[in-house]
Amino acid sequence: SHDSSQFQRHRRSQPHLFAFPAALIEMIVRAQMASLLPMVASALSLSHGCGARGVTATVGRTVSMAYPQASSLRPVQICMCSSVDEPEQWPSLSLDQASLSLHSAAQAAAEQQHRLRKGDAQDDLAERGERADAESSAPAVYLVGVGPGDPELLTVKALRLMGSADLVLYDRLISPEVLNLVNPHAAMLYVGKEAGLHTRPQEQIHQLLLQFASSGRTVVRLKGGDPTVFGRGGEEMEYLERKGVPVQIVPGVTAAAGIAATLRVPLTHRDFADSVRFITGHARSECSASVQERYHWAQLADAKTTLVIYMGLSTLAELSAGLVEAGLDPTTPAVAVQDGTTHTQRVVAAPLAELASRVEEAQLRSPTL
Repeated sequence: SHDSSQFQRHRRSQPHLFAFPAALIEMIVRAQMASLLPMVASALSLSHGCGARGVTATVGRTVSMAYPQASSLRPVQICMCSSVDEPEQWPSLSLDQASLSLHSAAQAAAEQQHRLRKGDAQDDLAERGERADAESSAPAVYLVGVGPGDPELLTVKALRLMGSADLVLYDRLISPEVLNLVNPHAAMLYVGKEAGLHTRPQEQIHQLLLQFASSGRTVVRLKGGDPTVFGRGGEEMEYLERKGVPVQIVPGVTAAAGIAATLRVPLTHRDFADSVRFITGHARSECSASVQERYHWAQLADAKTTLVIYMGLSTLAELSAGLVEAGLDPTTPAVAVQDGTTHTQRVVAAPLAELASRVEEAQLRSPTL
């Protein structure tokens, strides 16, 4: 360990040993074949200057080619020390040298196990599979985010639960391509909402979820984007947990992340935006406050913050005007995106002060971010 006291003592007492990368290599080979050591030494001489992973990769390939049975041995552990602290002082690597660092997915997973979990034992894969099967068969409600519309943005867990669900309640914003991936034997119930047209009030949806879950079915509640980002997932979870119904939340790619990626617009950037903020342009039906009274405009009009407005199509003109009045530059780049990440996506880009009129001319419809 580079942080060990022994290493630090060696570095202070013998600085000449740390003059260049790969000058000091401590290697522990857990093997039963004495003849393995010359092969390792040969590999080290080939990989001098390639970095720790390059040495590991070279050793691994040399050993595996010479001794196929060595795959059952404990891995070679290498500690490489260097006094070169600044990245710009490191020697540049050629493509050939960098190629020595390429390794398999299995090796990457093993290395990450040590980096992230400090060597803790992994769960047995079979046990995890059994746990997943038990999880999907237990009576419960799963609030599942399915992303902004592109089925390839679904999570593995969402896809698994959709394939095993007994009953699915789905919203208006779930794309048909995503619905085609649901268990064909599942019973489906539409509970979508749009401005001025709610098929069922939220309170009735709560009761339906409770009744279906109490009957012993595996209930999946599909929600566009992420269920807890302006998706009423928190309200449904609170209601069901008060009634003693187990609830699990499966996060999804929220519309802001999916659409930003599609447009190649980073939500944060060290030079331009050091924060991002999500707000809703739509208030609860019982809210009587005007748009101008709803927001802390001085906080929203931050030139170094990317502002993402969900459900703001009908109030876009008022929102844009409020931001400009609060001091945000009217020429600030802005964009409105309908049906983001799907084949019907439409994009309108304009300076902030002109966005509302451009959107009206283009006749964008909901959902528009």
